[in-house]
Amino acid sequence: MPAPQSLAAKPSLTLKRRLNARPEKAYAAWTQAAQLARWFGPEGTQDGSIRAELDVRTGGRFRVSFRTGDGEYHEVGGVYREVVPNERLAFTWAWHTTPERESVVTVTFKPDGEGTILTLHHAQFFDQPARDGHERGWTGALAKLARLLA
Repeated sequence: MPAPQSLAAKPSLTLKRRLNARPEKAYAAWTQAAQLARWFGPEGTQDGSIRAELDVRTGGRFRVSFRTGDGEYHEVGGVYREVVPNERLAFTWAWHTTPERESVVTVTFKPDGEGTILTLHHAQFFDQPARDGHERGWTGALAKLARLLA
């Protein structure tokens, strides 16, 4: 029987984006359901398919669902571990189809002139293919967020 992977050995990813909006506006895009529904999901997510339920407080839960361009349904949820308004969000992340594969997302918002440097760190992936798939998804979602906040 193989030894279990240590947390340090599990794949992770870090993405940084400069957004043309102050941290308060960028944070609101992550914490207000109506705003999150305008950008969440990978490129090709069906317009109008995003549904978000957010209880943004430490210990609060979230659930977001959407359909991709091919019509496939996706639903992800988790629990907020840390909420620092306009600065930092940390939350668990698990797809409804694989709830045992929980990972952790941390998003930080740093002022940069009239904009924001957003850093997304997603850690403790089940394996490298899961990490790579999330990198594609987050890259597309952050591009949509940048367009929304432009």
